[in-house]
Amino acid sequence: MKSMLFAVLAALFTIPAAFAQTDPAQTDLTSADPVQAVLQTHRALIEESSRRTIGPAIDGIANSGLPQMQAVLEAWQAKDMWQRSSDGWFFAATKSGADSYELTNFADGSVVGTYPKGEVAQIKPNSGIRAMIATALVQFQLSDPDTMRRSDALDSISRNPEAALLAPLRASIPTESDPDLLARKIRIERLMTMAYDPEADARVTAIQAMAGDLGVDFRATLNPILATRIQVLGAGESPDGNIARDVTPGGDELTRAQAYALLVGAGKAQVEVTEDARDAALEAHITDGLVAGTRVAQLDSESARDAAYKTLADQGLVPALVTANDVDTTLQSYRFVAIYAEPSRQVTDAAAAALAKSEIRVHVGQAVDLGLDALSLASIYFLAAIGLAITFGVMGVINMAHGEFIMMGAYTGYVVQQIIPNHTASIIVAVPLAFAVTFAAGVALERLVIRWLYHRPLETLLATFGVSVALQQLAKNIFGTQARPLTSPAWLDGAWVINDVVAISYIRIAIFILALLFLALFLFIMKRTRLGLETRAVTQNPRMAAGMGINPDRVNMLTFGLGSGIAGIAGVAIGLFAKVTSEMGGDYIVQSFMTVVVGGVGNIWGTLAGAAMIGGFQKGVEWLNPSNTLAAQTYMIIFIIIFIQFRPRGIIALKGRAAGD
Repeated sequence: MKSMLFAVLAALFTIPAAFAQTDPAQTDLTSADPVQAVLQTHRALIEESSRRTIGPAIDGIANSGLPQMQAVLEAWQAKDMWQRSSDGWFFAATKSGADSYELTNFADGSVVGTYPKGEVAQIKPNSGIRAMIATALVQFQLSDPDTMRRSDALDSISRNPEAALLAPLRASIPTESDPDLLARKIRIERLMTMAYDPEADARVTAIQAMAGDLGVDFRATLNPILATRIQVLGAGESPDGNIARDVTPGGDELTRAQAYALLVGAGKAQVEVTEDARDAALEAHITDGLVAGTRVAQLDSESARDAAYKTLADQGLVPALVTANDVDTTLQSYRFVAIYAEPSRQVTDAAAAALAKSEIRVHVGQAVDLGLDALSLASIYFLAAIGLAITFGVMGVINMAHGEFIMMGAYTGYVVQQIIPNHTASIIVAVPLAFAVTFAAGVALERLVIRWLYHRPLETLLATFGVSVALQQLAKNIFGTQARPLTSPAWLDGAWVINDVVAISYIRIAIFILALLFLALFLFIMKRTRLGLETRAVTQNPRMAAGMGINPDRVNMLTFGLGSGIAGIAGVAIGLFAKVTSEMGGDYIVQSFMTVVVGGVGNIWGTLAGAAMIGGFQKGVEWLNPSNTLAAQTYMIIFIIIFIQFRPRGIIALKGRAAGD
């Protein structure tokens, strides 16, 4: 009877198996449509569409080795994958009517037919699943014929590197034809090798190949390798990892309180009773005005409270009081070590050496970057002060309206840009126009005010200060109080990035070049032209110059106009990166005077040296105290006051008869 029952059961189980072995649809599915075979293998997980369980299905599709799987994953990610209800097969679908969809086979791209909405179901992955699909797509996109897709794949790896992507990334490197993408692939492959390769030798090789690299991504990859945790070791205990160093409690890395808290957390020390906890315990044990036999009124000092608490502790009513000496004694009984998160000593040693080399280069780069910033600021100060070097340094006129000439030049550039929308053309027009406007304003100021006040410095200062206030108010009445934009040409946008540490904006480079051009122009005018010769003659001895047929009034007028015109051009340049307001001249008048005075009155090379000193000093102070830029101005003024005590004639003082004027 039993044998007959077993035979019946065996027959029942054998019949489906036989049908399965000879099912022509299944055979056709496996041989003729391998894409569908893979999808049907993971059908249940795809239908469930749960982020917790979908991982094996995505991995199985991505690692199937079939090139069509890229289209499958892309359609799935875009919610364009549909399932036919009759047999559960998956297709790409496009809407062909109000309630029908055209299904396309993933294997060969052929259209299998049009089906009503009720016979197909859309596969709708949530955002989490789409993110997982995007990661799986990377291995296909790395070798995609489209350059942009390969670039996007590298961006995706950089944002979210995973160990599983290392192998397909390596496989794509030999076939990469674009040199820029090849360099990116090699760099990312090295970074991922450092982080994910199971072989220590391969990781060390990659680290040593990039040692000293300034990239933020390189240092960010090394930091997790060199991350540490503090471990407490008692007598006879051995560390359970790769020791980085011994740590002494009480330093910046591990404070005394943190070290004791580690001991308490490990159950190796008693919880430290705080003053608040002590006082609360004393209050809880007040009986008839007494605490441990001591009247409450007598607990008016820390020592008395500690003694009362100790009495309660001796009676077993409260935990024992842990004193500072107890904490120190306990800490001395244990060893504190920093343990690397990375277990391989070989890897951590290589990473530490590489990071140290990078840090040295970073410091050098920061110094170079600071020097470039100082040079840029010095060129701005020189550009603002070169006009003053003529009116004050050469002519001896204290022109407090010099900053307003800078402001007038900036507003001239703004007006030109309203008329000429092309920024390049507008700047080309604005530079000579700003010179003409401020030259005319300077000539007018000299003819109407300055010519009557030569050799009367106090009256000149007061008069030009009044003119500066008037010009500021006039600018407010015309342009308002809001800052006006002066946009630089597109070819001056961005910065020259030397590496991840050193960079300088193109507009600052342009201002530096402009400052050099004006230095050369000024030297040419003063040394090689008739105006320069006459200016020097009038400056040194007006009477003798007049006796030689030179008109001192005309020379003074043209010289003052020249200095004012150069200030106008400086205003256009400064306005390209600074705010253009009626008060902008005040931001540069003080620095301009300091530049001329520190450099040496009457000497253009001194003005250049003064600008370099002031710009470098200001940037140095800002680097030491970056959170307070106002401190740089204060310290700079103090420095200049001290400096002129030792060199009252400036860095490069005039010699000969001119020095005594």
